[in-house]
Amino acid sequence: MAKVIHTMIRVLDLEKSMKFYAEVLDLHESHRLDFPDFALVYVRNAQNDVEIELTLNKGRTEAYTHGTGYGHVGVVVPDVAAAHAALVAKGYEPAPVKEFKRGDELLARFCFIQDPDGYKIELLERHGHYQ
Repeated sequence: MAKVIHTMIRVLDLEKSMKFYAEVLDLHESHRLDFPDFALVYVRNAQNDVEIELTLNKGRTEAYTHGTGYGHVGVVVPDVAAAHAALVAKGYEPAPVKEFKRGDELLARFCFIQDPDGYKIELLERHGHYQ
């Protein structure tokens, strides 16, 4: 069986991106491959087997486009309102917390935030399907 091990995103400012992922998702460098033209930095935390690969193409100054295919990375947190408040206190600007319901049944409580390169991350409260 296949096992998902990482997802890759291209970044313009590696240090800025690493700071964001450390402060927002508690993801820290687990492995680095540095080459003359590019660098690959893998970030994760103790709760994850899956990593995010931050790819820096050295010398690039033009922002990447995300096209119409990329959506977001989803992560779970114990309390999305508390996570939202903590991000605001750190100077980040997450979108408002929202609820997704079927009638009166709560399916999900979530908010979005964007990383320094504009990639969307969905913070979902641990509940129901989102464990």
